[in-house]
Amino acid sequence: MGKGCLTVTKYFLFLFNLIFFLLGGVILGFGLWLLLDNQSFIVVLNDSTAVKAACYILIGVGGFSMLMGFVGCLGAIYEVRCLLGLYFTCLLLILIAQIAAGALIYFQKDMLDEEMSRIVSKVLDNYPGNNTTTEQAWDFIQRNMKCCGWNGRQDWEGNMAIVNSSQMIFPCSCQNSTNTTAPLSGFCDDTSGSGSSVYEAGCSDSVEAWLRTNMWVILGVCLGVAFIELLGMILSICLCKNVGVVDYTKVPKY
Repeated sequence: MGKGCLTVTKYFLFLFNLIFFLLGGVILGFGLWLLLDNQSFIVVLNDSTAVKAACYILIGVGGFSMLMGFVGCLGAIYEVRCLLGLYFTCLLLILIAQIAAGALIYFQKDMLDEEMSRIVSKVLDNYPGNNTTTEQAWDFIQRNMKCCGWNGRQDWEGNMAIVNSSQMIFPCSCQNSTNTTAPLSGFCDDTSGSGSSVYEAGCSDSVEAWLRTNMWVILGVCLGVAFIELLGMILSICLCKNVGVVDYTKVPKY
């Protein structure tokens, strides 16, 4: 590999890892926000081990991505073979982990759906209609996906506000109406008295339909991420093979 090509590879790999480092910071910050924000889903789902585990995984992935980005930048700029080799190995492990996670999600769909149903049921049972961040998120889902509950409108039957009400009420975000003046959150009276103005479909069906519709987009994003990781692996191994013997005096001591 010529000197000019080697220089281009080195700085391109540095830029690649700088972006990787910044994205890791975003993921880390998002995980910390979910875990520490008093209005996030974690407060409502404080007994959901799966959701808490997902937050810790996000924090771990974000921190690991930042560390990898730092190691990759250092290895590329100072042409340190051991760091480039370590970076290549980490990317390979991440790619294998992503493939394993995808296979696990595919083969454990029923278990994931059951856990999701349990989580959403807790959200619905504790929905007081006070327009909190958690409630706004769920109202947004129901209103835009035109659904009610996770499996259907019957999921709301355990909500204490509905159970204790002397009138027939339902979440306003479940309202099947073109009325633009209707409240966006909280509870509304069922003027029909039969529940005919409420969406019948559950959000589970709507989410599955959305996934089927956007399957190629999701697959394209996943393949794009895998391609970027493969590109980083190729660049790192090419640079590692073509740099000369490491001069450790190049590596900053501090």
